[in-house]
Parts: sequence; structure tokens; C-alpha cells
Amino acid sequence: MNWKIIIWYTGVSLLLVAGLMAVSGVIAFCTPGDDSRSALLLSAILTGMVGFYPLIFVRRGGHMSFREGNCIVVGAWTLACIFGMLPFLFWGGEFTLLNAFFESVSGFTTTGASILNDIEALPRGLQFWRISTAWVGGIGIVTLFSMLTAGTDKSTLSGAEISSLARDTFSGERNGRFASRMLLTYILLTMVTFFSLKLTGMGWFDAATNAMSACSTCGFCTRNTSIAFYANPAAEIVLTVAMLAAGVHFGILFLAILKGRFKLIGRSEVIKVFISLVLVAIVIVTVDLVANGHYASFWVALRDASFQVASISTTTGFATQDTTLWPPLSMATLIICSLVCGCSGSTSGGIKVDRAILAAKGIHRKVKLTVAPNAVFLVRVDGKAKSEEQVSDAFGYIFCYLLIVVVFAAVNIAFGLDFTTGVTASIACIGNVGPGFGEVGSMSNYAAFPAVLKLTSLLEMLIGRLEIFPVLYLLRSASAR
Repeated sequence: MNWKIIIWYTGVSLLLVAGLMAVSGVIAFCTPGDDSRSALLLSAILTGMVGFYPLIFVRRGGHMSFREGNCIVVGAWTLACIFGMLPFLFWGGEFTLLNAFFESVSGFTTTGASILNDIEALPRGLQFWRISTAWVGGIGIVTLFSMLTAGTDKSTLSGAEISSLARDTFSGERNGRFASRMLLTYILLTMVTFFSLKLTGMGWFDAATNAMSACSTCGFCTRNTSIAFYANPAAEIVLTVAMLAAGVHFGILFLAILKGRFKLIGRSEVIKVFISLVLVAIVIVTVDLVANGHYASFWVALRDASFQVASISTTTGFATQDTTLWPPLSMATLIICSLVCGCSGSTSGGIKVDRAILAAKGIHRKVKLTVAPNAVFLVRVDGKAKSEEQVSDAFGYIFCYLLIVVVFAAVNIAFGLDFTTGVTASIACIGNVGPGFGEVGSMSNYAAFPAVLKLTSLLEMLIGRLEIFPVLYLLRSASAR
């Protein structure tokens, strides 16, 4: 194991974090009476000093293997979360050591779960820092700083952080080039969302932070009641479209929008299944809300159902209503949405529609082979034949994912949470969704969790954001020594 190259690159990742702290500090200095200036400045200096140390005293040398790239990915995410809590901790307020770490992990993993009872009490600089962690986490910490590198290192780093499922759609592309396309699409989507929100009458700061949060599918908001605060139907439409776009493979968006190949969206089986599932969920929730008397108007029910389904399906977690008050069928539909979620190559978490399709087709092939054992049946997704290993990987990932949900749900219940809260909190953390039901509903938070459950929840967030296997690879490498 080449520890020099691992330390060098994790140092670069901390410089990126320090830079974002400095930007947040500038916003704090430009805001009269903002008392987060010193906290952000001190955090930026400390993080920058630690990040610069390996660049000065450690020589980067040798070829980077996948094993080392994987260590850099896990290490960079972990250190970013640790140093990312410094502004919260130095500022104080509701931020104890554990609460600050929880908020940092929730941001970088784009989970959007919070321990804050009064979000609006945060000064503007700290508000921007909180949402910046989510925006960086959306595209990937390592993917961002890998843009500064060249050659095989860039490709190895991008390949270690971006799942093979996401890269498979463009298997002919180099990892580095593919990552650059995703980053460009991400930036443009955020800018378009920002200007669109401005046109709806939203202030520049709220428009910027909500655009960053929507496109990273995090759901952090500067308001205590989330998007419900604005009571702005036009803004809700913009955010719904932005969340759904962020739940689609960025590589396909790049080719469709920037290269004019719009037919790719219509031809993509994965996108069609994703949009179809979202539409079906919207219809079910709308009809259920009207049938149970929760809404007198069909159109108002459709508006809220569309927003909440889009928010949960993309693991964003924005809210316009308290969904814990909705009928059981509507809640069950949203729970299913928070399990499957968006497409690979997007900023959404969850199992991903791609894996669900692969698993479903794998089961279908198994049934057909039982009837005709000598026949040859290929599993195809978007017209591409998938190998037995890829189908097996999908089954393996889904099994690990659901096992983690069960284990952490059992831990939640064992430490005093009720069944609904314990199970949905586990689903929300592993899927990086944020809100669940019960005590962690769309208008609630995780502040009342005991310390041990805050620790297990943030661990589950990290495992989910890294998509399980990098963590397993690291544990396997450590045990093999």
C-alpha cells in the first residue's frame, strides 16, 4: 500500500473543503451582523494547514492502484466530514461535538437529516456552509478534486468513487472524461435552477441555497418549515423539475442537453421506468389523499403529492406538507419510493432504478431457464447485454442494502424508538433520504435521538453514500493485512 499517495490526495481533498469554508466566510463578512465569520475563518485556516502539510512534506510518487484509490475515497469522505463539523462546533448554539459531526455527515452525504430545532437561527455564512457541504457531496468530493489531476490517477480516482453501474452506461468513455461531463452538467443544472427560482420571486440567497440543495438531492433548507415556508406554487414546480432532473443519469443529460441528442432520454429504459414509477406513485398518493378527505381539491392534492413523491423518489427530502399525517397507503408508497429512488449516475441515493431493473430481469430470466434450461436468454438494459456478474452484483448490492436496513432498524428499536420511526429512519439514512415517518417525519428532525443512535445513523449515512462496497473493500483490505 502506497501511503504517500493516499496521504497526498486526502490532503488535496481537505484543501477543497477549506476553500469552501473560505467562500462561506466571505459571505459572512458581506452580511452585516453575521457572527459566524470567526468560526468559518478559523475552520478554513486549520483545515487548510492540515491539507497543505502532505503537499509540502510528502512526495507523491508511484502508480495508484484501485486499492489505493478506494482508500483515498473513503479517507477523503471521512476527513471531510470530520473537518466539516468545525464551523458548526466553533459557532456553538445547538451544536455539541456529536451534533456538529452529525450535521456535517448529513450534509456531505446529501442525506439532509438535521439535529437543528431552529434552522433560521443560523447566521447566513453558516447557512451557506451547511448547504455547500451538500452541494460538494452531491457530485462527490473525490470527483471534484480529481479534476485537478491528470493521467491515470484522475481515471483511477473517478473510477473508485463513481460506481461501475453509473459508468457502465458510457463504458467506452474514460473515467476522467466521464466525471468531467457529470460535473459540467451538475453546475449547469444548478445555475438553471437558481435563475428559475429567482424568476418565481425568491430572494437571491434562498434561490441559490435551494438550487444547490435540490440539485444535490440533499433537502437542506434555510427555513424551519422547508419549502412550505414560501407557499410558492411556481417555485415548487421549478424544484420538482430540478429534483427529477437530478435523479436522472447526468451522462445522459449531458448528451441530451449539451450535445442535442434529446432522443436518448426517450430511448433510455432506465429513465422511462424511473419516470413511470414516479407518475404511478403520484397518482396513487393523489387519489388516496382525496379519497380519505385530506384534501377537498384534487388539484391541491396533486400539487402536494407531486412535490413530495419527487422529493422522496430522488432522496432530496424537501417538504411542503407533514407527510406523517397522510393516510397509510400514501406513507407506504413514499417508503417504497425512498427504497428504490433515482437512476445511477445521478446525485440521488437508494438502491437505484438500474439495479431494480437488473434484478427483476434476472429473476425473469431464471424463471424462463427453469422452463427451458437449454435456451439462451440474455439480460438487456437500454439495449446492452449484461453479464452474469453484473446481474449477480445487483442482487448482492440489494441484499446488502436491505440487510443494513434491517440491522440498523433493529438497533434503533432496541434503543427506544418506536417501530415506524426506527424502520423509516434506517431506510432514510442508508438511502440518504433524510426524512422518514414517526418522530423523523418531513417536518421533524433527529435532535431527540440518543447519542448512540446519532452515531449509528451517521455511520449508516456514510455507508449509503459510498454505496456499501468501498467500505467493504476497505474492511477486507484491513483484515487481509
